[in-house]
Amino acid sequence: MPSWYDLAVDKRQRQSETIPSQWRIQLPPESALNVIPYPETCGLLTPEEIEITNASVEILLLKLAAGKWSSFVVTTAFYKRAVVSHQLVNCLTEIFVERALARATELDEYMKKTGKVAGPLHGLPISLKDQLCIKGLETTMGYVSWIGKYAKSNAVLVDILYECGAVPFVRTNVPQTLMWGETFNNIFGRTSNPHNRSLTSGGSSGGEGALLALKGSPLGVGSDIGGSIRDPAALCGVYGLRPSYGRIPYGGAVNSMEGQDSMPSVLGPLSGSVGGLKIFMEAVINTEPWLRDPLTVRKHWNDEEYKLADHGRGKDLCFAIMWDDGVVIPHPPVKRALEMTKKALIKAGHKVIDWTPLKHRELSEVAFDIWRSGSVEDFAVTTSATGEPLIHTMLPDDKKETFLPSLRTQTGLTAYQLWQVQRYRRDLRAEYMAHWNATSSQTGTGRPVDAIICPAKPYAAPPHGRNRSYGYTVVWNVLDYTASVFPVTSVDPHQDTKLPPHEFIDAFDQEIYELYEPQAFQNAPVCLQLVGRTLEEEAVLAMTEIVDLALKG
Repeated sequence: MPSWYDLAVDKRQRQSETIPSQWRIQLPPESALNVIPYPETCGLLTPEEIEITNASVEILLLKLAAGKWSSFVVTTAFYKRAVVSHQLVNCLTEIFVERALARATELDEYMKKTGKVAGPLHGLPISLKDQLCIKGLETTMGYVSWIGKYAKSNAVLVDILYECGAVPFVRTNVPQTLMWGETFNNIFGRTSNPHNRSLTSGGSSGGEGALLALKGSPLGVGSDIGGSIRDPAALCGVYGLRPSYGRIPYGGAVNSMEGQDSMPSVLGPLSGSVGGLKIFMEAVINTEPWLRDPLTVRKHWNDEEYKLADHGRGKDLCFAIMWDDGVVIPHPPVKRALEMTKKALIKAGHKVIDWTPLKHRELSEVAFDIWRSGSVEDFAVTTSATGEPLIHTMLPDDKKETFLPSLRTQTGLTAYQLWQVQRYRRDLRAEYMAHWNATSSQTGTGRPVDAIICPAKPYAAPPHGRNRSYGYTVVWNVLDYTASVFPVTSVDPHQDTKLPPHEFIDAFDQEIYELYEPQAFQNAPVCLQLVGRTLEEEAVLAMTEIVDLALKG
């Protein structure tokens, strides 16, 4: 049997051969850190293709439905830009041009014949994280041991996207095991942040985040168990949504730690606009996915909730800003983004109060206790088939690792110990709900706080291997609160100077403080998070639109 290394080399070679030779570009020097402009200046895309790939999901669907742009033309444009993006930041895993263009042609012929669109996503190219199985393609999920495993059927969500008229066209890179805030594995290597290639794109949907940032896809699907949609969305400067458990069907997708259902992973969208997130959610939910996946929640898309029927119809909203979580103090650019958002919301006529975090350290610890109950064994079993080494650090230079990832080193829990963790989590959820409800005495609206606005990370995209703080996202997974990410600004070394040391909460807070050097983070996007309650996807999207509009003035 070939060694794990030989299997990985062969897979990379096969991937390389799927890139059309005419789409290969002359690469910028490695010293060119910001490659965001490059897809439009490399000479491969025509003026029309540049126009198409700069269009929002809303505009794309309108022009596709009107027949002004064919699906073949739109898919070709995004495919070329995706392949350029891949050559710049290494964001793709599966490239299947002929299959996608055949699908686009089929949709164009359907429209020509019937005069109708095939569905609400007619002709739209959609990128997929390398968990979503497509019949006939390998889904390695960053594991050498899964090379050669070809899917016998589509994931439920993939079938739904096809039925909605979409064109799945690429799959995107992930870290080995998925359980990292960086995207690197032994098959495809590392994905970089296109705003600054010395920085991470985040994880585990880091391939999606980087691709969306380069406009190589109008709409992508990621997964999130502790922040894996929101982390790369925030670090790459795009919009993302973490729905509550079961709102989007997961059936037929591959995953890490399968069988762990105390705190499930969820699938959700990333896009260049809030509207793209809404279009995805509404289209998928309207297919009644609970009839195809028994773990999907039976909840129809609710226009009244989207019109904020439970939130004063969107007038005089009260947002609460969480300036820090009591565990890690955010860097200056993140503080500035919070201040900008507060100012914009007050100017738009909304009320803003402060949010007091409740037991965020304990909530994070619950997540890691649940995961490590079986993670070491899960990872060992999966990698044992080929003897592939388990990755223990995301640092690119093999320096001594100071951060010991407990999911790979600590022994698991007994069933009884896990039950106690789950019971404690239940009690924390009840406490947090009461804490939120009690804010009705502070809002002046007669309602509790409508949504929390907080950092998605305590920093902008950090250097490779240094994305180690997950508390600002994982707590909402533990609580199962719906949460979105939206862009606000980018790091400006002149405005975002390093502050004098504060009174550190602990050694980890000090480590995060010392990580910040303004020049190292230059050009990195700064995004924030908007958090609603469980299964409030419609309201969270609507309130994110309100915040986004306020920020854009």
